[in-house]
Amino acid sequence: MATIEDFKKIDVRVGRVKRVTPFPEGKFSTHVLEIDFGEEIGIKKSLARLTPHYGDDLVGKLVLGVVNFPSRQIGPHQSETLTLGVPDEEGNVVLLHPERDVPIGGRMY
Repeated sequence: MATIEDFKKIDVRVGRVKRVTPFPEGKFSTHVLEIDFGEEIGIKKSLARLTPHYGDDLVGKLVLGVVNFPSRQIGPHQSETLTLGVPDEEGNVVLLHPERDVPIGGRMY
C-alpha cells in the first residue's frame, strides 16, 4: 500500500499545451505535446494517445503532468513528462485538467 510519503514524491504540475504534432507511426502514442510548466520547470515534451478526443484544439489548454519521472525514449522522441488522463467508456484517453484557469507550474496537492 502506498503512503502519503510515497504520494509526496510524485510532482504533478499544471502546464499549458504550446504545440501539438501528430505522431501517426506511434504504436500507443498518437501525438507529441510541448507543454509549458512555467519558469521553474520550463517546456517539456510528452507523447500521448489523444485520438479520438483531441488534436490541434488542445493548444492553449491546461493539463496536468508528472514532471519528475525520468525521460523515456518512444520511437524517435524523448518523452519528458507523463500527461495525466483517465479512460472513457471505450478506453480512449480523457485528459485531466483544472476546471478553472490557474497559473502554470502550480503543484498539485
